[in-house]
Amino acid sequence: MVTVIFPAAGVGRRMGAGRNKALLELCGKPVLVRTLLRFSECDKVDDFIVAVGAEEVDAVVQMLSKVQGIKPFRVVAGGAERQYSVRNALEALSPDAEIVLVHDAARPLVTVKTIEAVVAEAWRSGAAIAAVRAKNTIKVVRGDGVVESTPERSKLWEVQTPQGFRRDILEEAYRRAASEEYLGTDDAALVERLGLSVRVVEGDDRNIKLTTPEDLWTAEMFLGRDALGVAKERVASAGADLGEMLGDLACKVSDAADAVTAKVREYKEKREGTK
Repeated sequence: MVTVIFPAAGVGRRMGAGRNKALLELCGKPVLVRTLLRFSECDKVDDFIVAVGAEEVDAVVQMLSKVQGIKPFRVVAGGAERQYSVRNALEALSPDAEIVLVHDAARPLVTVKTIEAVVAEAWRSGAAIAAVRAKNTIKVVRGDGVVESTPERSKLWEVQTPQGFRRDILEEAYRRAASEEYLGTDDAALVERLGLSVRVVEGDDRNIKLTTPEDLWTAEMFLGRDALGVAKERVASAGADLGEMLGDLACKVSDAADAVTAKVREYKEKREGTK
């Protein structure tokens, strides 16, 4: 049995929304709902555990209960840190869970292909993470702002989620972290401290984490492009006049892009004005 844990208790201060960013709407649906629906498309996973703020548990249960197509789920109270939310979710695992995936609730654009690849590698090796190759040159910088070194870019990967582990490995990693009061930046870091190897599965550049307003607008653009692609396929299969219909769609997408650009410009101007 494969269970997916979704830590979603963060306030999301950099988003500037004043509330849980996983509950913000993305093209008409809450981000959390979009994320769970995407995982529900994958037949390699069985159920979900969602960790939200203690005061949000009842509302999230009601919200998710109304959504068709979501796999079986439980909602638990999270903690002050992501790691504490995952720990609380681990305590709610079914006895039948053998593989556990952890996925940021604010990554709604993950692909089923990536999910399946992480699940397969977790079954095979016990620990797997999704990641993409670094595209920019990375510098190691001292506290005083002086460059210390330049790591070889070919060895650098930008880590994403999902991250998947054999249940006993992840539980032991969390037990040790708690006993040593260690707070890691991701689940793989905790497993690495056990001296175990973690395998990398190549992910997708679109699997961004929604952290700032710009990220939200970028995700809207991606979803809009996907919708346009679906529309093209449906029009073509229906044998309709592609020229006229797609021309109209292109105009609407262009208008939406202009609106997003204006929003980004307005946001930047406001942010610069507060400095």
